[in-house]
Amino acid sequence: MFATFVNMLTVLVGSCVGLALRGKFSEELGNAIMKGIGLANLGMGMASLLGTADFMGVIICMVVGTLIGEKVNIERAMDRFGDLLRRKFVKGEGNSRFVEGFVNATVLFCVGAMTINGAIAAGIEGDHSILLTKSVMDGISSITFAAAMGPGVLCAVIPILVYQGGLTLLAGVVGPYLSAAVITEMSAVGGAIIIGIGLNLLELGREHIRVSNMLPAIFLPILYVPLAAFLTGLF
Repeated sequence: MFATFVNMLTVLVGSCVGLALRGKFSEELGNAIMKGIGLANLGMGMASLLGTADFMGVIICMVVGTLIGEKVNIERAMDRFGDLLRRKFVKGEGNSRFVEGFVNATVLFCVGAMTINGAIAAGIEGDHSILLTKSVMDGISSITFAAAMGPGVLCAVIPILVYQGGLTLLAGVVGPYLSAAVITEMSAVGGAIIIGIGLNLLELGREHIRVSNMLPAIFLPILYVPLAAFLTGLF
């Protein structure tokens, strides 16, 4: 959990720096920065996605996971939670991008290869190096996110504590039973979701991609990989 607390601290500090810089950039410059972040997200997502050994498995996990997420409507729950935080911490009408900042920052900071591999390494081996490196990256990203989207980014520390911290604790219990193949495919699916964040930031799609509703897909390789191996052995 040590690395998770460090991660929360870097996001808090970075967000405060970003908020202090807010308003010092023109709207045009702010949009340019967000496009740069979007391109970086595409790169990070592709790097994880291309690590897969089974693209069909990624597709199946993404489809089934998205169906589950859409049914539960995780995105709406996160929007409501973000709006609750906005009404609690922002006076009056507040910041129209509060919820957007909270949701985007949450998904970016909690999804991806470094979160999964780092939590497993910390939980099983006590190796915090991956999560500490991620903490620095998240701190830098939070500066630009907060400068562009406002104080909603600050609240992303709550999901970091719950998700990343919980994943680290869980890894200590079930991590030894996860194969390297499962971890690789979980990272690949996370990469696909990060690509979705990048596309949203670049505003390339006709509609906003509900990336939060894709989150269940990250855990489906735990079931898919051994099932696929079993079926392959049969045929």
